[in-house]
Amino acid sequence: MNMKKILIGATLAISAMSMMAELAARPMGGGRSVGRQSQNVSKMPAQSAQAPAAQRQATQAPAATPPAAPPVKPPSPWKGILGGALLGLGLGALLSHFGLGGALASAISSILMIALIGGVIFFIVRMIRNKSAGPRPAPAAFGGNGGGFGGNSGGNSGGNVGGFGAPQGGSSTPEIGSRLQPSAFQPAQPAFEPAAAPAPVPHQQWGVPADFDQPAFLRHAKSNFIRLQAAWDKSDVNDIREFTTPEVFAELKMQIQERGGKADFTDVVTIDAELLGIENNGTDYLASVKFTGQIKPAPDALAEPFNEVWNLVKPVSGSGGWLLGGIQQLA
Repeated sequence: MNMKKILIGATLAISAMSMMAELAARPMGGGRSVGRQSQNVSKMPAQSAQAPAAQRQATQAPAATPPAAPPVKPPSPWKGILGGALLGLGLGALLSHFGLGGALASAISSILMIALIGGVIFFIVRMIRNKSAGPRPAPAAFGGNGGGFGGNSGGNSGGNVGGFGAPQGGSSTPEIGSRLQPSAFQPAQPAFEPAAAPAPVPHQQWGVPADFDQPAFLRHAKSNFIRLQAAWDKSDVNDIREFTTPEVFAELKMQIQERGGKADFTDVVTIDAELLGIENNGTDYLASVKFTGQIKPAPDALAEPFNEVWNLVKPVSGSGGWLLGGIQQLA
């Protein structure tokens, strides 16, 4: 029974949160597609509401070279000698403790002392031999005479080009490493290198005349976007009517009535506009402008990205201005 109550409470809480999310402030039009829609915009690939970030390089940084291991110190022979002495003393004490004294303890002690003296003598003789033998000759550099690559430090002179022929001195035996190519000493390349991300393809506008003043047009479009958003928040239907077609005005007025005419809050933090193209059906023009940026649905809320297209219409003939003929959401 308690589990059933818990499930019912969780369902009600989720439903309440969903209703609150639906009632949260949205851009004008409630995030829906209303009014006239452009077929060219519908054919565009889906885009994220987030502005594209600067692309990072795909190549990964090479792994750090591990530090060289410290040289291994040769074991000291004194450790073995001292260890043998201590072992002999320990065995003598152990035998005396168990009452094995007399001749047996004396014999074992004598054997250990003889072994200890023999080890000392061997160590002294070895040290004398090493000093009298002198330093050992250093091994030849890998790859040939004089440390050069390929067996000949003389370069390309004579019959030994690049060190790949017989070395000087009459011997036909090639030096160690004389047949190796230079690439053998190059660091190994990774088997797979990640390809760099392709650069974004610039948008190809449609139907925009060459003499069309795009900067001025987009500046007015952004200004009208902010103004209409403010009118939407205040439920100012008169101001909305001035900048919209009858079809869009009817839809926006209905949405304002559905919320009870209450004031809303939408702060346009950043906004950018891009003219996608202009269509002409013989009666009027249809200019599609993509707006991107960030808005705040509440004074203390974080800015949220938005991305939608406004289709502005203007008659081909006459002196009528541009009006908002439709809002189109990108897939």
